[in-house]
Amino acid sequence: MMTVQSDLQKAIASAQAALGTYATMAQSTQDQSAKNMFTTMQQDMQKHVDWLNGRLNYLNENNTLNNQQQQ
Repeated sequence: MMTVQSDLQKAIASAQAALGTYATMAQSTQDQSAKNMFTTMQQDMQKHVDWLNGRLNYLNENNTLNNQQQQ
């Protein structure tokens, strides 16, 4: 279980880094088409971050419940 949680944490960190990169690119370009593309990519990546965080939270909560039941 910890391996899955560790993998999710790595995926979240990578997705957050990409999200930040897209946000920076959207802000730094004067090309409206590119700005729109990077903004869309940023929004899509935010959905990935949210989904991954939700999955990690679910696993952490269930892991906590399982640990409490075993004690």
